[in-house]
Amino acid sequence: MASAPHLGTPAPDFTLPGGVLTGDSFERRDYTLSLQRGRPLVLAFYPGDDTSVCTKQLCSYSSGLEQFQDQNAEVWGISPQDVDSHERFARKHDLRMPLLADTDRQVTRTFGIAAPGIGLRRAVFLIGPDGTLHWKHVALLGAGFQSLDTLTRHLAGMTSA
Repeated sequence: MASAPHLGTPAPDFTLPGGVLTGDSFERRDYTLSLQRGRPLVLAFYPGDDTSVCTKQLCSYSSGLEQFQDQNAEVWGISPQDVDSHERFARKHDLRMPLLADTDRQVTRTFGIAAPGIGLRRAVFLIGPDGTLHWKHVALLGAGFQSLDTLTRHLAGMTSA
């Protein structure tokens, strides 16, 4: 397993297919990390669409999008399911952030969070406007997730630094 990127270093660039629910349409496109520079980005890696903890996590982040936007940050959810699965998940739970499909788990491996049996460890990486990694949390067990308040507090610290 590759080691996760270190704090203060550039986050590994990637491009993944994904989509975002906007109004009634699910808009599909490719998402490239390096094209996101200029504003903070929350990368929320989660094991699976429509599973109990993942649903609670992404619903929490989606309902709190205004708090992320107050920090000028965007949130991307990333899991191994395909874009069709992401569309069903987003529509079922009214998720309003981009959901990206890492179907070959290459990005998961690059970020050092691959886990035998479950595919990946639940993890959150906060990427600064300059593309460097400012904060991360990689769960040993996937039963919990980082709260909206924790993430926005770290984002606030990042933008005031």
